[in-house]
Parts: sequence; structure tokens; C-alpha cells
Amino acid sequence: MSEDTHRMCDDSVVSDLVARARAGDERAWDALVERYAPLIWAICRRRRLGDSDCEDVGQVVWLRLVDQLDKLREPAALAGWLATTTRHECTRVLRAGRGAQSAACIPESLPDERGETADRELLAAEQHAALREALADLPPSGQRLIAMLAADPPVPYAEISARLGIPVGSIGPTRARCLDRLRRHPALAALMDTEPVLTRPVSAPSGP
Repeated sequence: MSEDTHRMCDDSVVSDLVARARAGDERAWDALVERYAPLIWAICRRRRLGDSDCEDVGQVVWLRLVDQLDKLREPAALAGWLATTTRHECTRVLRAGRGAQSAACIPESLPDERGETADRELLAAEQHAALREALADLPPSGQRLIAMLAADPPVPYAEISARLGIPVGSIGPTRARCLDRLRRHPALAALMDTEPVLTRPVSAPSGP
């Protein structure tokens, strides 16, 4: 299974959990908390918050999700929503001065396996959210082209030509223009120095 296919399967799992949580399924809610608590923790630790502040931020983020769960336009993008909300709450705590005081108690080399694992999950979540945002700004024809090229296995050029109504010879140049536009998108520009996210296949957004 390709990474792109795995990502789409993961999106389906998250969407199902969100739908069940909306319906009042406590097990689904617990599964969401277990899945994304390390993500929230990692963001807090990156901002050098102490344990008590991390817990406070987490509680606020989960409470906000309770209020917003029915309003999520794209459940599969939940990780990006949680990351953004957590960053905003961390900023609020730091500005209030409480976080700055507790941060002084944290050794610079504090070992934290949970934080290291969550850092990787955070990076993946941020990249995924940024890709979705950038893809959403492509014209519909560009979104469909990228989706077909990212399929596993990729859709043959002849079929792409027939389905999109474009000459086979223009597929490569059109793909290059789409990828260049994605790379220059503000959402991805901030991540380009972290990892070359566009070296991997990308999937088109599933819609609002």
C-alpha cells in the first residue's frame, strides 16, 4: 500500500470516528482523544510549556472540539484543526505569563519519548493540512489531474486525456504547473524547509 493510499484510509478512519462521536459514541470520542492527545502534547512541549500548562491547554482544546464537532467541514482534517487550535491556546497561555514561568522548570534535554513520537505525528498532520489547503486552491481540473496521477497505480495518460478532455502531450506540463503552484502556496511555503512534502504523491481534497 502506497503512503497516499494509507493516508486516504486513515482519513476514512478519522471521518468514521468523528461521525460516531457526533452521534454520542463515547468509545469513538475516547479513540479520538487517544489518537490526538500526543499531537497536542507535542505542540505544547515545543513551546516549552510545563506539564500543568500542557494539561490546561489540552482541556481547553478538547472542550472547544466538543463545541465545534458538528461544525467541522472536513472531519478527515481534524489533526490540522487540533494543531491550529492548540497553537493559538499555547500563545494565549504564554502571553498570560503562566507558561513562561513554568517553562523555566523544564531541562533543555528532558527525555520525552511521547513528545518525540508526537513530533513526527505533528509534522505529518501539518503537512497533510497544508497540502489539503493548497490543493483546494487549484482549479477543479488541476485537482482532478493531481488526484489521478497520485492514484495507486497512477491512471494512464490516455485515460486522463479522455476523462479530462486534454491532449496527452499537455499532461506533463500541466502537472508541472500545478506542482509549482502548490509549492508557492503560503500554506506549504512554511513547511518546505522541514521536509520536501511534494516528493510524495498527494491526494485531492475530499471537499468541504
